[in-house]
Amino acid sequence: MSTSLDLTGLPEQAEQEIRRLIGNIEKPFLTVEELWEKIDQAWDEQGCNNIKLDWERIALFYNHPVWLLNGLFSEQDTISLNYRYAILDWISANRQNITSVVDYGGGFGTVARIIAEKEKDLLIHIYEPYPHAFALERLKKYQNIRFVNILTNSYNCLISLDVLEHVPDPLKILGEMINSVNVGGYLIIANHFHPVIQCHLPCTFHLRYTFNYFARLMGLQFLGSCQGSHAFVYRKVSDHPVNWLLVRQAEKISKIAFPLLSRVHPRYQKLKAKFY
Repeated sequence: MSTSLDLTGLPEQAEQEIRRLIGNIEKPFLTVEELWEKIDQAWDEQGCNNIKLDWERIALFYNHPVWLLNGLFSEQDTISLNYRYAILDWISANRQNITSVVDYGGGFGTVARIIAEKEKDLLIHIYEPYPHAFALERLKKYQNIRFVNILTNSYNCLISLDVLEHVPDPLKILGEMINSVNVGGYLIIANHFHPVIQCHLPCTFHLRYTFNYFARLMGLQFLGSCQGSHAFVYRKVSDHPVNWLLVRQAEKISKIAFPLLSRVHPRYQKLKAKFY
């Protein structure tokens, strides 16, 4: 399905960046597959490699205008928007337990703005060390949203949408996320440990089958899916320090088991669908 991108209101330089990527047409349409192609094109232009990681090149990639295009697509694509409104619905339904939210890696601010429109007295932080100038400009009118480059340890709810597959040590980042949430607080996490774009690092793919095990090992309780979205909800139930020796040992086993699980899991899913 194609999404029509509305470029109204973009600063001139930002609009030029987008049009360079998608062509100078009056009403651009884009499918998610075409967006992925543009992201891969930017990855290749910077000479990045998802096995031999060169962080200078990868830093240039994550500052590429394609991420502005990605942000615009996410807030205008029907499926992406429905996911984000489903997360808002979940937060609103649990509002009595939530006074502060951090969107981890939510650089364009779409989720934060959607939440802020309804929950006007909710404190919302966006953890994004290098936000785009356009995102900063759009958030000026929201008094309850702030970009931060340091996490506190006092949030009631953390949102992480499609972040962990981009980092070389996702369990370390998950640990940082968990540390930022109070005991009893929630983590709403969506992962995509699949090779749909080159910046999804293969070293993370083993977590496709074992992520919930590690979440439990690190003090989280799995509560189920966030209905209507691609995310899952976890609750922090322990404040004990993470046993990193155990986590790293389990990580090695997870990586070794991944090829076998990749073959077995599809068959299991077919059997499950047939008999249950």
